[in-house]
Amino acid sequence: MLDMERIPKHVAIVMDGNGRWADKRLLPKMAGHNAGMKAMKEIVKCADQFGVKYLTVYAFSTENWKRSVEEVSGIFKLIVVYVDSELKELNENNVNVSVLGDYSMLPAESVERLDRAIETTKDNTGLRFNIALNYGGRDEIRRSVTAIAHEVKAGTLKPEEITEETIAANLWTGKRHADIPDPDLVIRTSGEKRLSNYLLWQSAYSEFVITDTLWPDFGPEKFKDCIEEFQSRKRRFGGR
Repeated sequence: MLDMERIPKHVAIVMDGNGRWADKRLLPKMAGHNAGMKAMKEIVKCADQFGVKYLTVYAFSTENWKRSVEEVSGIFKLIVVYVDSELKELNENNVNVSVLGDYSMLPAESVERLDRAIETTKDNTGLRFNIALNYGGRDEIRRSVTAIAHEVKAGTLKPEEITEETIAANLWTGKRHADIPDPDLVIRTSGEKRLSNYLLWQSAYSEFVITDTLWPDFGPEKFKDCIEEFQSRKRRFGGR
């Protein structure tokens, strides 16, 4: 049974399995992505209802550019559809939308919708909904190290003053960008057992829950099951 007093503060999700969901039904890949968008909509609502403070979803990685032009462009069009259809409700529900990653490389229409979502919801104080777009964990760490190197070169920071906090502050989730705490729980759908370059630094002590459910079939009950699994564990953070 879900303990409402022990809800994870930050849940991060690798939304995997859209393509396989479509393949099983002999449908085009975009049918899977459309179904996945509907699943995401429901999980955002569910996370808000459960009292999760931060929800981060892996929507498009720096490696996803390797996919077909048709699939990539279709995913970006879904961003436009999602914002157009959901922004009003997100704002009314006090959800704060942010993006992790360099989304300036996306098509202009997608960038405009994302900018609109961020601007419209910037003062909201409810669920923080983070969309990882054109995001890669290694690229994120590289960017942080580069920013720190510039500070050292400028003489505003000494090498011996660099701490873990210095690196964390310069990540997309860090206080210099978004000030998002590390995820307590990382969920991956579709049964794959890897991080796929997702929140590499931040998930050092996260609890992982893997479900065989393909993302489009991942609904509120499955989300609840994952949180219950999280609550059954004892977090030690390297201690005993």
